[in-house]
Amino acid sequence: MSFKAAAVQMCSGVDPEKNAAAMARLVREAAAQGATYVQTPEMTGMLQRDRAAARAVLADETHDIIVKTGSELARELGIHMHVGSTAIALADGKIANRGFLFGPDGRIVNRYDKIHMFDVDLDNGESWRESAAYTAGSEARVLSLPFAEMGFAICYDVRFPALFRAQAVAGAEVMTVPAAFTKQTGEAHWEILLRARAIENGVFVIAAAQAGRHEDGRETFGHSMIIDPWGTVLASAGATGEAVIVAEIDPAAVKAAHDKIPNLRNGREFSVEKIAGAVAGGVAA
Repeated sequence: MSFKAAAVQMCSGVDPEKNAAAMARLVREAAAQGATYVQTPEMTGMLQRDRAAARAVLADETHDIIVKTGSELARELGIHMHVGSTAIALADGKIANRGFLFGPDGRIVNRYDKIHMFDVDLDNGESWRESAAYTAGSEARVLSLPFAEMGFAICYDVRFPALFRAQAVAGAEVMTVPAAFTKQTGEAHWEILLRARAIENGVFVIAAAQAGRHEDGRETFGHSMIIDPWGTVLASAGATGEAVIVAEIDPAAVKAAHDKIPNLRNGREFSVEKIAGAVAGGVAA
């Protein structure tokens, strides 16, 4: 059966309580538009480059304000509420970049810890070492919901197509990619990557994003998107500021895409052999 999905675009700051209030306002707006599944961005609860300052306000899952608010919103609105991710304090002193999906009764029905850490040096001088503070996840899941089979990813995960293919082969019809893409990488690759993951797997992709200039000085790309299995952008937001985008998701469109391009069925195992390159007078035998 079809359902209405929403992606909530935010510009999270350094105060989790203020971010929780902003999330609640936007999620209620999405539900008022008929959305029964609502997704927020990566790091909904706080974007804070000062790790000491971040640790001072982090909480474990039981006491986290975003987890509490997400649960309350799901129950109040009778929706599936997906906190794209928030920073959760772990017992060993490190942090999990963890997403939560709450059922309409407010209970957690899925957790997902971001698998691929954003450890990069960009041309504009930005340097990121997510692995220095965060513990990487190691488990992908496909969750059977009343309205669709759902797979999970977070931000940098989108650059690893094997994760999406594995979930699609396992039956995922909708892939979720909450993100806080940098402005530089977003301008280069955001839409292309999201549409590629949708097309190559014949699935819907829902990607709620952080957007604009944040209190900690970073700038994120925005452009939250909902994309269908043929790669068509059904809804998108702008480059900056808060937004709510909504689109109708019909899982039957996934089967239709797979029938047209049955690449999941046609995939084959193969080996890779590395050989010597060209030699003088021709190609190596």
